[in-house]
Amino acid sequence: MLTPFLRSALLVASLAMSLSATAQVFPDKPIRLVVPFGAGTVTDQYARALATGMTQLSNQPVIVDNRPGASGFLGTQQAKTAQPDGYTVLIATNTTHAANEFLFKKLPYDPVKDFSPIAMLGVGSSILVINSASPAKNLAEFIALAKSQPGKLTFGNGGATTLVAAEQFMEKAGVKMVNVPYKSNPLALTDLLGGQIDMVITDTATGIPQIRAGKLRALGVTTKTRSPLAPDVPSLQEAGIKDYELTFWFAAYAPAGTPHAVVNRLNELFVKAAKMPAAEAFHKVAGTEAITTTPDGLARFQVVEAQKWSKMIKSAGIQPE
Repeated sequence: MLTPFLRSALLVASLAMSLSATAQVFPDKPIRLVVPFGAGTVTDQYARALATGMTQLSNQPVIVDNRPGASGFLGTQQAKTAQPDGYTVLIATNTTHAANEFLFKKLPYDPVKDFSPIAMLGVGSSILVINSASPAKNLAEFIALAKSQPGKLTFGNGGATTLVAAEQFMEKAGVKMVNVPYKSNPLALTDLLGGQIDMVITDTATGIPQIRAGKLRALGVTTKTRSPLAPDVPSLQEAGIKDYELTFWFAAYAPAGTPHAVVNRLNELFVKAAKMPAAEAFHKVAGTEAITTTPDGLARFQVVEAQKWSKMIKSAGIQPE
């Protein structure tokens, strides 16, 4: 007759063997990558590059599912409520997992408790752009234009990163502009191209093609140094905005409760895919960089980033909605 201790030990051993077997065969069906932003966004583009690599590595289809809206709420909430089996993964950013909790009084998800970190995926930067027909030829002239019409010029806001970037710019430049929210940066750029708004601080992946086509004018990048994709464009700090720096990041999360063995297998797939040809081609065009971590590394990084974004949001004077 088995003692309670032996029975418990056998149960634990059986569970461990079951999880190990699950990880060894995972995945045995398609994986869905939920992107809480629209098609054509930098997050969408990277997710599709990662999906290409992961499909090759796993011999299973990896499908991108765009669920844009409400500053990433819709897609993030859908991923949160998915089965915690590893077949639904959220491709998140600093918007969903560092900034939103300080921009909104109430979230439909907990960025820590509702998710299992998988891997950090990369970082990127943004660029301040205006319509090429604008009379402002450089940042100083644009600031002067905005100061001459306080509260008249508008900026497009395609998410937390663009909102915080613009609010920081206004606070440091001493100008007031009107916030026009959009579901994504590409939609904001469409209106900027049409002359409906005056400025967007967008990711380089969506901004550079329009700049090269001569449709938009770049006035500054958000990193301390110039971007290799736009070497003629100064950093905002170089152009006169003291202590200005802002970057964004991508990461993968599974619903809370996903088995550790499956999370580790997903980490392996993402880390390898982030350095495969499709992802490398994306980074070269988008001006982003692949930076990967372990699941624990992402958890620690998220804590630091939440503190950083909280400080930036407060210093920019943004009040939670």
